[in-house]
Amino acid sequence: MDMKLQEKILRDRWHELTTRLRKIDTDLGRTKAIDDEDRAIENENDEVLEGLGQAGEEELRAIDAALERIAKGTYGTCARCGAGISAARLAVLPQTPLCEDCAAGK
Repeated sequence: MDMKLQEKILRDRWHELTTRLRKIDTDLGRTKAIDDEDRAIENENDEVLEGLGQAGEEELRAIDAALERIAKGTYGTCARCGAGISAARLAVLPQTPLCEDCAAGK
């Protein structure tokens, strides 16, 4: 497994997420409409944005943890059972700390 490539993938995703989260913060901070109907729609949109923001923050924490595992030399090793995490799984979820079996609760 090419650790430099994995690190680049993780860092690129980290930058993408931080940019998206800044945009979400900007959208959430905008002035609200005066019209009750428009404000209700904006409130619904804000709830969606808040959910996306929370998911993005969780992913950022997972990426930070994966970058720390790379620095420690433990990246690609399951944090629960110590087995290797398959390259195919890391290609799909590069920030995952768990092998397929542990992620599935086996």
